[in-house]
Amino acid sequence: MMLERWIRLLKEHIHTNCEQMTRDPAGQLGHPYTVPAGPNSPYYSTALWDWDSWSTSIVLGQVEVDTDRRGLFAPYERGSLFNFFEHTDGDGVMPVQLTPEGTLVHGDATLAGGFAENMHKPVVAQHAALLAQRERSAEWVRAYMPTIGRFVDRYLKSHVHTETGLAYWQSDFAVGVDNDPSVFFRPSKSTGAVYLNGLLYRELLAYGYLLEELQEVAEANRRRRQAQDLADAVVACLWDERDGTFYSADLALRPIDEKDWLHRGAPRSWSSLLLRVDGWSSFMPMWAGLASGEQAERMLERTRDKRTFRANYGIRSLSRLEKMYDLRASNNPSNWLGPVWGISNYLVFRGLVRYGFEEDARDLAEKTIRLFGRDLETSGSLHEFYHPDTGEPIMTKGFQNWNFLVLNMIAWLEGRVVVAEF
Repeated sequence: MMLERWIRLLKEHIHTNCEQMTRDPAGQLGHPYTVPAGPNSPYYSTALWDWDSWSTSIVLGQVEVDTDRRGLFAPYERGSLFNFFEHTDGDGVMPVQLTPEGTLVHGDATLAGGFAENMHKPVVAQHAALLAQRERSAEWVRAYMPTIGRFVDRYLKSHVHTETGLAYWQSDFAVGVDNDPSVFFRPSKSTGAVYLNGLLYRELLAYGYLLEELQEVAEANRRRRQAQDLADAVVACLWDERDGTFYSADLALRPIDEKDWLHRGAPRSWSSLLLRVDGWSSFMPMWAGLASGEQAERMLERTRDKRTFRANYGIRSLSRLEKMYDLRASNNPSNWLGPVWGISNYLVFRGLVRYGFEEDARDLAEKTIRLFGRDLETSGSLHEFYHPDTGEPIMTKGFQNWNFLVLNMIAWLEGRVVVAEF
């Protein structure tokens, strides 16, 4: 059977080639670390990236379980975090990307620049918690807990909208989902992105977990209350009862001016407007556990709709009905206007598993196996993103990183021990 052959092929490839994503200390990176691709990749062979290193650790944990290589990757996974910690300033600003030669910047994310640029995505505590759970101890991160605390507080103090309680992107620089139309080319500080809020919610819970593991229970509970406050804001502001899904929010509303006679007779009573852009990140609240059971049931139907998201090889990164839908090859920014990505397939899959939609989770896992198995068999490698209907690779041969999360999907399909994110 083709699926079984591709499973064997992918297992062998990932188990054999995952070590290509490890690097020894170099330049300003004083600790071993991980990268998204092997040494021959034109874009990703030397740089330490934020959410890429987190997702790589999810994969490497599965490799350890599958192959009994426990502890082999710990220096690289911990080292990735240590490198970020040691390049975090006293105000909690942590870079998005580091290379041996320098730091990726666009504008000034520090106090001097008013904290007005994006920084590392909120997956730091999640990354540390993932490793702590695998190692059954958080002691190794104790010395860096104040750094994680400053990082989390920088998000809460400088990236949260007062009226709604939602986290927002400072700009469209390095948001991960590069050209998401709800963020890309929009005004600064204007998007309460559903993707960002899902990550930050889990980040607060992960930070609470680490604190409790280190016997700081009162502070752990305070962080969990902050997580609940954010969850309340997400449900109140980002859920659309009409469409049965979560959307990002437009926060760029004019302030209420009581002296303005034109509006004071009926000032606005709303603090944001829904940005009804139908992208894959609308499913992030399922991954994060923010959706109610009823909400998840309604969103499930959207994953099944062939007019919008459902494709032969997974979940389109943007609904086919959106006017912005476009499958062109693009590297800067990477294209999330419809192509299938390994990480979006995986995170939607995890959301389906969380809510018990096992038949749909199985379908998505098998589609992902077919996508990557076919590519590996044909080209000898994997790519960054793909045509959703034909499965043809669009660009960046040699990309590994979160594509290797298909290994975790395979473990779930086979009923084996599954390593998952915190």
